[in-house]
Amino acid sequence: MAARALLYLAVMPERQIVAMGGYPDDALLDYVLGLAPGRRLLCVPTAAREDPASTLTLYERFWHRAEMTHVHFFPWPPQDLLRLALDNDVILVGGGNTANALAVWRTHGFDLILREAWEQGILLTGWSAGMICWFEQAVTDSFGPDLATLDCLGFLEGSACPHYDGEAQRRPVYTRLVREGLAPGIAADDDVALHYLGPELREVVTSREGATAYRVEPAGETPLEARLLI
Repeated sequence: MAARALLYLAVMPERQIVAMGGYPDDALLDYVLGLAPGRRLLCVPTAAREDPASTLTLYERFWHRAEMTHVHFFPWPPQDLLRLALDNDVILVGGGNTANALAVWRTHGFDLILREAWEQGILLTGWSAGMICWFEQAVTDSFGPDLATLDCLGFLEGSACPHYDGEAQRRPVYTRLVREGLAPGIAADDDVALHYLGPELREVVTSREGATAYRVEPAGETPLEARLLI
């Protein structure tokens, strides 16, 4: 029985999430792809209203890096949504309105498909909305200019906040909300990526000197060591 359990653990795929605090530069994109088991990438631009220009920009950025495709939910998602997701090595979620994206995904069962993809070893990644959607809770501007809390997918424990040094209200609002009862969590500056293996944070990296991530608890914030990508 013990040998069988060890064999099961040995063949379990690694569950990976790379959560990025802001729109990634080339160094961060290359970092993400370097962690992936392959180069097939699915872009999910739901949070950005599936804007064709933004999607085209991603094709231009990835054409020499990955075999990219994308999924749109309007006017309806493809019938083979599960197969489409599982046929990739990376699923990338862009920025935009997190609450709207979550609502669309849950309506069509894509939240469950994302969890299955994660459990099968497909690397999940994204920035801004694509950072916070993986956590239990988050701070978001989905409802207007005043930041508010949002229940997310819950793959990773705690709460999250992107753009920590990129938007003036992020730090004071997030730290206040955590003091007032929001689940403690992690904040990421722009140009920062958080690499999770399963539920554990393995590494923080940045493409900009001085940028990092922070553990945020009711008592305050603690900066984390970030490896500078060169």
